[in-house]
Amino acid sequence: MDSLSTTAQKDVVLPELLTEFMVDMKCDGCVNAVENKLLTVDGVKSVEVDLSNQVVRVLGSSPVKIMADALEQSGRKARLIGQGVPEDFLVSAAVAEFKGPDIFGVVRVAQVSMELARVEATFSGLSPGKHGWSINEFGDLTRGAASTGKVFNPTKVTEQPLGDLGTLDALENGEAFFSGGKPMLRVADLIGRSIVVYETEDKSDSGIAAAVIARSAGVGENYKKICTCDGTTIWEANNTSFAPSKV
Repeated sequence: MDSLSTTAQKDVVLPELLTEFMVDMKCDGCVNAVENKLLTVDGVKSVEVDLSNQVVRVLGSSPVKIMADALEQSGRKARLIGQGVPEDFLVSAAVAEFKGPDIFGVVRVAQVSMELARVEATFSGLSPGKHGWSINEFGDLTRGAASTGKVFNPTKVTEQPLGDLGTLDALENGEAFFSGGKPMLRVADLIGRSIVVYETEDKSDSGIAAAVIARSAGVGENYKKICTCDGTTIWEANNTSFAPSKV
């Protein structure tokens, strides 16, 4: 079985990926503080800082949440702006955002190689216990999860659908976290489909929440600091503008 599960994440080593953050840095002292903090994080292989663009590139296997927490602990504002690998993929990253009113979360998928994708997720508002989750065929949310079709299974040659993401294990406070690799999953095939979360492990139900999968910025594709729609700077906007999750 190649499905994903949160139950064994402590033993999971994520595939290496290049992750870009925009970090509020103003001097060489800021650069040193950021580098020193990130290099203490397990799984971080190298850190490259571009002070002029306020961009930090991290190569390694550490989850985004862990790296973002480390940057916050350095005392500087940070925003995830891109993920990918040095190889050139037409579409290298995707994101699905659950915006409530009950369940909030962000799921990110990044292409590591043509045979492997990296999946990371954070959720809040779930009932404690196990919840199935999957990539479904359609991004039609007119009836919520009920109109997203079946679990994505393009080849129909495996016993388990490719879009079966396994199980989320929600804590007593309703939060769930996931990070892992998914063989044979290609980001370019996911755009416009949806991710669905279920009340139980049974994926034959219609699901309790769904979000459309959209293309996300790859490495070097998103250095803008001002939103063209309202003039808000990246530092003025609150966290929900970038990751609409309560976790």
